[in-house]
Amino acid sequence: MRGKLWFLGGLAAGFVLGARAGREKYEEIVATARKVREHPTVQEARGVVQEQATRLASTGKEKLSNSKLAETKVGQSLLSGSESDTTLATTGSGVTRPSSNSTSTSGTGTSY
Repeated sequence: MRGKLWFLGGLAAGFVLGARAGREKYEEIVATARKVREHPTVQEARGVVQEQATRLASTGKEKLSNSKLAETKVGQSLLSGSESDTTLATTGSGVTRPSSNSTSTSGTGTSY
């Protein structure tokens, strides 16, 4: 019984100390990620990738409409989606999500 108490005490102490060190490391990682995300080169690359994704989605939709799959239920469902579903919108908080989902977040920096 005494050994179990020592074990639980050590576990609790390790948890508290680890949580403090873990939180500091987490904050450091978040700060570094923000710096990288805000760097002009990253912003430029993000714009290029977004343009390419939009172009590829449009090309894919065009190819789908010219295929036999367009006559199926799945094809109709894919083609009936609005054009805004294929483009990505970026909010001011750095969150990227389909433009059909326009709810805003308060700067969390997560991607959906």
